[in-house]
Amino acid sequence: MRVTFLGTGTSQGVPVIACNCSVCLSDNKKDKRLRSSILIESETTTVIIDTGPDFRYQMLRANVQNLDAVVFTHEHKDHIAGLDDVRAFNYKQQSAMEIYANESVQTALKREFFYVFLDFKYPGIPLLNLHTIDKNQPFTIGDITFTPIEALHYKLPILGFRINDFVYLTDVKTIAEEELVKLSGAKYLVLNALQKENHLSHLTFQEAIDLAEEVGAEHTFFTHISHRLGKYIDVTKELPSDISLAYDGLQINI
Repeated sequence: MRVTFLGTGTSQGVPVIACNCSVCLSDNKKDKRLRSSILIESETTTVIIDTGPDFRYQMLRANVQNLDAVVFTHEHKDHIAGLDDVRAFNYKQQSAMEIYANESVQTALKREFFYVFLDFKYPGIPLLNLHTIDKNQPFTIGDITFTPIEALHYKLPILGFRINDFVYLTDVKTIAEEELVKLSGAKYLVLNALQKENHLSHLTFQEAIDLAEEVGAEHTFFTHISHRLGKYIDVTKELPSDISLAYDGLQINI
């Protein structure tokens, strides 16, 4: 099974207009970060976690030809805004897209993409099948099994997921002990590491390092990285050998 990091960036701290900061001016491709998302591929199944504003370009850049399902972590715009573009897969695959989300995310989807859920289906709108995630129950898509892990994004309960020995957590600030147990024995751990300065709803660089060391995975990758954290080459020098910054296009076999 393979995981591809489609995006490792965030809307947090990203300039709205042209910027002269060192990250923006960097010619290192590892500093060019789209909004956070990963693609999980097995022999028979392809699933994406989150469809941010960059979803369409991410699919094109990664040459994704088929997509079986979308799984959502939470309802913030930088994680759901690109959902409309699943219509291309509806057309190609001649089927509705399977959507896995908790009830809070489903409420947001029905609000943001209201036209999808009207009784009158305008030709060409996305076709979706909603499936409700129970935070206490694993679920399977094709041959990929997901174990939900609940965490808090400030006061908003969000979901991370464990697939085999791989754990993906983004937009986390705190995680309860009973959920932390689900990370035990993970080979690969992915955590958000927004910036070095304190933040209300995201793990900081040092908080992410501390959590990674507590979990003790063989290797940890940081994602959801803002420009404030710095350039890839500089930040890498500050990390232990078992922690790396993820970057767009990085692939790992799990």
